[in-house]
Amino acid sequence: MAPDSGTRTLISHAQLRRGRGKVIYWTLLAVVVVGFTLVFLGPLYWMVTGALKSGQEIAQTPPSLFPKDPQSQNYADAWNNLNLAKLLFNTFYYAAGALVFQLVLDTAAAYALSKLRPVFGNVILGLMLATLMIPAMVLIVPQYVTVIDLPILHLNLLDSPFAIWLPAVANAFNIFLLKRFFDSIPEELMAAALMDGATPLRTLWSIILPMSRPILGVVSIFAVTAVWKDFLWPKLVMPSPETRTVSVGIYAFSGGTPMNVVIAASVIAAIPTVIVFLIFQRNIMSGLTTGSLKG
Repeated sequence: MAPDSGTRTLISHAQLRRGRGKVIYWTLLAVVVVGFTLVFLGPLYWMVTGALKSGQEIAQTPPSLFPKDPQSQNYADAWNNLNLAKLLFNTFYYAAGALVFQLVLDTAAAYALSKLRPVFGNVILGLMLATLMIPAMVLIVPQYVTVIDLPILHLNLLDSPFAIWLPAVANAFNIFLLKRFFDSIPEELMAAALMDGATPLRTLWSIILPMSRPILGVVSIFAVTAVWKDFLWPKLVMPSPETRTVSVGIYAFSGGTPMNVVIAASVIAAIPTVIVFLIFQRNIMSGLTTGSLKG
């Protein structure tokens, strides 16, 4: 849809009304939309169709755009041969635990920084945000050393879900998102709750959280997808076949499994996160923009 007269754009409204300007505008818009659609949907299409091809067809050069003889049996073979039911259950269990820990602890931290405003709160927030500048690969070694010998308690967390849950809790980005959203909640509501005798915990439970459903949905999606797609960290801390995540399990079985079956397993593994995104995509946009509208 062309912009209205009150919107300032690179192309004026008068130019868009002219024949040549209108054609150029809609042509560029169509090219950009189609281009980005192909970029994002192309790999998904290639993965889904590749899972329906035979081993010979998927290895041929040049590759075919459509399966000549679709083989849906590849999905059944992937489910049975790679034990995907167990791998998906493990991954769902780790993702659910990470979600619970992040919702409880990250929400509490963001609430304290936004509304309770402790001494040196801004310094603490700045240090948290500074950790976002550290490459994730740099933290792998110290995190692994911590997992194999937990300080003070001296516990080995290998093959324990806490090896995934505890590092997931320390998420400065999610804390920042939650804090920005809490900052947009009017202070008058906090003052009214205080006058009614509500404690900070009661205020959080009865006022802040019900108003924060969009951003809590965003954090939930980020928490689940981060665990679901992670590969290196689960491979290090979950060495046992019984505790593997779906990404590590597919990699472990890929050596002696036909490529079309491996691709079919990848399609099955991607379905849950795609469904979650399609269901909660509105929460992503509303949650990310609401906290930035203050002021």
